[in-house]
Amino acid sequence: MDEEPSSDLDAMIRRIDPDRWLSSRFVGQGVVRADLVALYAFDNELARAPRVASNALLGEMRLTWWREALEEIFDARQVRKHPTAQALAGVVERRHLKRDLLETLIDARYRELNPEPMTEGEVLDWARDTGGLTAQIAAEILDPSTDSKMALAGGSAWALGKRLAETPNLRPTFLKVIHSARSASRSLSIAAFPAVAHAALAARPANNDFARRLRLTIAVARGKI
Repeated sequence: MDEEPSSDLDAMIRRIDPDRWLSSRFVGQGVVRADLVALYAFDNELARAPRVASNALLGEMRLTWWREALEEIFDARQVRKHPTAQALAGVVERRHLKRDLLETLIDARYRELNPEPMTEGEVLDWARDTGGLTAQIAAEILDPSTDSKMALAGGSAWALGKRLAETPNLRPTFLKVIHSARSASRSLSIAAFPAVAHAALAARPANNDFARRLRLTIAVARGKI
């Protein structure tokens, strides 16, 4: 049955994660689109933990909460009544997602609890294990037969692009990654391309919603970031 994403989760992702929400609109099947929205909701919950915690310990507690939620999902226990946890449980069941990949998304957020600036190597690892890995998982959801690792660079570039406004010295690193992403994304199938389409907005942020939609439409039509 073709289902639409949970209206609450969909509305939330549209508000807080407009780039990836827009890229998910290029997925035709409602149930697949819903699964992407649930994945992005999970990633945003993890990203939120370091931002809203008043200290590192509280941030660790929030991340531990999500690790425990994953344990419930993969141990086939009753999943805590949180809309994102409930939705993610359905995605794991339908798409047979790998536990270690989802746990890596959690692990990557611990570095954000450290106030010390990241080195170039650390920021590359962070980008790969947050936006990059989320894009890889999204590609697997969209097309299990594609080489989903080809989405890593695109997702990493998008994650780095989101940091440029506050950390402009990352631009040389970002430019290297977006160059790799443009090459790697050509190896993704047409069905899997929406997993990285939003990286097209990273290099040149659009000024309004129409421009963002147009840029994404062109990227998807050409299969190029």
